[in-house]
Amino acid sequence: MNDKTPTDSIAPADRVPQTRGDTLPPPGTPDIEIARAARMLPILDVARERLGLEAEALVPYGHYKAKLSLPCVDSLKERAPGKLVLVTAITPTPAGEGKTTTSVGLNDALNAIGLKSSACLREPSLGPCFGMKGGAAGGGRAQVIPMDDINLHFNGDFHAITAAHGLMSAILDNHIYWGNEQKIDSRRVSWKRVVDMNDRALRNITIGLGGPAHGIPREDGFNITVTSEIMAILCLAENLVDLQERLGKIIVAQRRDKSPVTVDDLGTAGAMAVLLKDAMAPNLVQSLEHNPVFIHGGPFANIAHGCNSVIATRAALALSDVVVTEAGFGADLGAEKFLNIKCRQSGLWPDAVVLVATVRALKMHGGVSKGSLATPTPDAVRAGASNLKRHVENMKAFGLTPIVAINQFGADTPEEVEAVMSICKSLGVEAIVARHWAEGSDGCADLARAVARRLEEPVARGAFTYDDDTLLADKIRAIASRIYRAGEVEIIPSALRQLKEFEDLGYGHLPVCIAKTQFSFSANPSKIGAPTGHSLFVREVRLSAGAGFVVAMCGDIMTMPGLPRHPAALDIGFDEEGEIIGLS
Repeated sequence: MNDKTPTDSIAPADRVPQTRGDTLPPPGTPDIEIARAARMLPILDVARERLGLEAEALVPYGHYKAKLSLPCVDSLKERAPGKLVLVTAITPTPAGEGKTTTSVGLNDALNAIGLKSSACLREPSLGPCFGMKGGAAGGGRAQVIPMDDINLHFNGDFHAITAAHGLMSAILDNHIYWGNEQKIDSRRVSWKRVVDMNDRALRNITIGLGGPAHGIPREDGFNITVTSEIMAILCLAENLVDLQERLGKIIVAQRRDKSPVTVDDLGTAGAMAVLLKDAMAPNLVQSLEHNPVFIHGGPFANIAHGCNSVIATRAALALSDVVVTEAGFGADLGAEKFLNIKCRQSGLWPDAVVLVATVRALKMHGGVSKGSLATPTPDAVRAGASNLKRHVENMKAFGLTPIVAINQFGADTPEEVEAVMSICKSLGVEAIVARHWAEGSDGCADLARAVARRLEEPVARGAFTYDDDTLLADKIRAIASRIYRAGEVEIIPSALRQLKEFEDLGYGHLPVCIAKTQFSFSANPSKIGAPTGHSLFVREVRLSAGAGFVVAMCGDIMTMPGLPRHPAALDIGFDEEGEIIGLS
């Protein structure tokens, strides 16, 4: 695959022992128990045997986690890159699709068939871990370990982002307090605070109360850390210099004449970059089968750009023949932003795409309730396949013909699986049944071989959904019509004026990042399947000048999620032996 790292240089299986199914608890055991039962290798051994890296290239965080040192990352930039595989999915449902699990299983299987492969994933946010979604380390026999460490704080990257963001908040209000030399209009401060937890009560607050000694009263609010522009910048920056330059371009407020006030105007970019120095280095962990996994950055795809960091992806490509990466939620969100934003800025482009689907999710898109999923209903699978078809068509519009991975559940019947296979055949795409959740790499070998064959084929770089010089409002309309199949786009007048202001300031060339529900092609989560002719309502637009995109807030989407009636946090704790329970 890659002449710099021939496959015959891969360590034989007897040198790097594999954790196979017979050494782990049976399928159906809680993920955390499977992860805890796995025998981990020292991360320095994984790096040496799988990536050819010596100890000095790593900064260990204990025995089983490490960061690639930034000098190591810099030394890799002249190496020829390997092949890039993007894993995306159909529109998510409560039944589950398994994008991360498939990414991990595929990476394990590619290594098992003799390719030198790494995975690149996003870091979990504490908000979903203690809220409703759970963690983001895979599941079953396709997990990344140490699972509890990854889901809880990991190597401190999110806390560094929260701290850097908080520093800017403090500097901004301090500047206003001490005379406001920049003449900031406190009614036009756009820089909200962040915390990595779902807390709806912080969406809108008033600060500066208590008299003159405590600041200037004004309205403020919190977003969740993953929506911070700093998170987006960390995931798109190429190096520390680029990081600091991008931080300096962040617009935090406007003056009374509506001119923008940037981080550079307030002199804070350097200090923020220093706080992010360690967070900028990619994190390295291992799968249950001891294969390398880079987990770095964690923007949500429903309210941000949904991709892991460029710096981790580039490092993995330099060290591997194949890199498997995922983009958040369905292909209409994560994959669209991966291609239109991450690839546009970085020059990367996938050599293959895997589109994950489950029989269960297709049945829900076909109108079956979650409580009735156990009942065999091939007709509902065929009805729900309209959603799969839409995503296939969208990927083909980018010049990418996906391989459909049917992530199999135990209750799936042969008739239901055959219905999906038949539909994929009619769409002209290959479909492979994958059983990695229950069987690890053995259950994903067919998918790995299909991906390997696809990677031998030449790939023509496809076209973006819109050109750089398209007007910002028309970029939003292009995504709405071509990706979502909306019939109209309603952008409120104040948002249209803001888009014109962004263009007048020189930001018209930027791509757009749509923030909307992940549960539908539309902005209405109840519209399942493949709705057409719907209206996309844009209620607000935000300029992320440092990250390099414009955000369009659609429908009822929130940048500070709330907790469900029964948060996952209520079930998490320690057992009598001091082991964590309830984390998933």
